[in-house]
Amino acid sequence: MSLILKYFQFSGLLQGEGWVSPAYVGVDEKGTIRFLSDSPPVESTAIEYVAGFALPGFQNAHSHAFQYAMAGLAENHPAGTEDDFWTWREAMYRCALAINPEQMQAIAAMLYAEMVRHGYTQVAEFHYLHHDPDGRPYHHPAEMGERLVAAAAQAGIRLTLIPVFYQKGNFGVDPQPRQRRFISKTLDEYVRLFEATEAVVRKHENASTAVSVHSLRAVDFSDVQRTLAWAPATLPIHLHVSEQLKEVTDCLAYCGQRPMQWLLNHADLNSRFHLVHSTHLDDPELNGLAKSGANVVLCPSTEGNLGDGIFRMKEYVQKGGRWSIGTDSHIGLNPFEELRMIDYRQRLITHKRNSFSGDAAQYLIHESVTRGRWAMGKNQQNHFDIGQPLDALVVNSTAHLAAATSARNRLATLLYTSDSSRNLGTLVGGRWVVKNQHHRDGHAIKVGFGRALRELANR
Repeated sequence: MSLILKYFQFSGLLQGEGWVSPAYVGVDEKGTIRFLSDSPPVESTAIEYVAGFALPGFQNAHSHAFQYAMAGLAENHPAGTEDDFWTWREAMYRCALAINPEQMQAIAAMLYAEMVRHGYTQVAEFHYLHHDPDGRPYHHPAEMGERLVAAAAQAGIRLTLIPVFYQKGNFGVDPQPRQRRFISKTLDEYVRLFEATEAVVRKHENASTAVSVHSLRAVDFSDVQRTLAWAPATLPIHLHVSEQLKEVTDCLAYCGQRPMQWLLNHADLNSRFHLVHSTHLDDPELNGLAKSGANVVLCPSTEGNLGDGIFRMKEYVQKGGRWSIGTDSHIGLNPFEELRMIDYRQRLITHKRNSFSGDAAQYLIHESVTRGRWAMGKNQQNHFDIGQPLDALVVNSTAHLAAATSARNRLATLLYTSDSSRNLGTLVGGRWVVKNQHHRDGHAIKVGFGRALRELANR
């Protein structure tokens, strides 16, 4: 019995080796690609013509969903005051202490819907808002995680939920009261939380899990090692490292080693690891990180907003380093902007325009997508494959610059000149989740978000 397929015709479709143009894609009832060609199917069938270029859906490899509720609220800096990451963190704690489960779900649904509108089709949620406002576990230990899964399902985005082990307030320091919702006192407590999270995720087709230690400053070194030894071998491992200069100096004072130095000396870093930010590295650390095969997760809009610093990207790439992108605190949500910021920051500090050899746009998109998938536990090298879901950002091919540009220069034109107004929509599993800037459940999501923000009254 032959499959009944839904067919699309795109103006072009981006593969790792270049454009398929035109591109005919047939998907089955689950949205899995069963036909992919530059020629139409032989059988007579209805085809949805899309005047757009299909790019692979982007992966957002680092998200703290609850922080979307405070996006834009930490930008008022009274004269004579100093503001940095550590003062911003106090505002973040106030936000974290105020959000209940219903509000978490509503905020995350709005955030995830906006991610899809901008072209993300999967997100890694670095989740540490575990407990109630008094720091007590909910009756259902994964209550807040389950709300995130529900939000992702409503928004139509694939979710990798990463319950975070968060134990300390700093290197060798007990947690602050403002961190009480985050804390698992022991590895056993974290494992119970992780198992409860896995039980939730198993019920949802488009959800998966990964393992996380928040950072070296947030977990005893001995428990970091025990967690890495315990972590299921098939799952990615995510953690923050060396985001702030103070973190580096505190770590040196505590153990005589820098954070990345300690990891290189005490953890078997490999391609399973996704090290978020990695901003402040010396030469031996940068060399060791690239050689280890571990991945960096860069969050340019948040790193710029917080004044973190600039990762040594050009040198890292020249050494063979691998990386993906995330939006972290969600001050920005456009993957094109994140990639442009990665490139432009290198140009500003090197005074050279060629941050990456060859076709910079092809490199940036291919690397961010393939390693982003790896951060979610998925190994798919080509952008679109038979047997894989049709997850795509579709960009208007009739927009003036795109329509007038050759295939050779098309991708650079899209990446370096486009904004979200050029997006025709986003397909997840072969179905339009966003089309012509309208999310399929956008009204209900927006109403729920508005209600949650009115209740919080923080804006």
